[in-house]
Amino acid sequence: MDGSGMDGSGMDGGGMRAGGMEALGMDGGGGIGGMTRLRGAGMLARLGEEDGSATAEYAIATMAAVGFAGLLVVILKGDEVRGILTDLVTRALTSGG
Repeated sequence: MDGSGMDGSGMDGGGMRAGGMEALGMDGGGGIGGMTRLRGAGMLARLGEEDGSATAEYAIATMAAVGFAGLLVVILKGDEVRGILTDLVTRALTSGG
């Protein structure tokens, strides 16, 4: 054995024997000890704090849509835009026949 760790022993002789992964707190599931469980519990607690977030997002989107509609009303009230739209509708109706 050359101490390279290829045989599982490593330089210090610990390797993957008893006290290896378990001593580091590895649970074998990709997490470290109870950290995975604690993180999951924290995520569930945070999800409870976001109960009204979807409603707030809908309210913000609705207010943005109302603001955009108001802007369109102001723009479309202009005489020049009204003339362009009237001409467009007139041409569309007369060319269909």
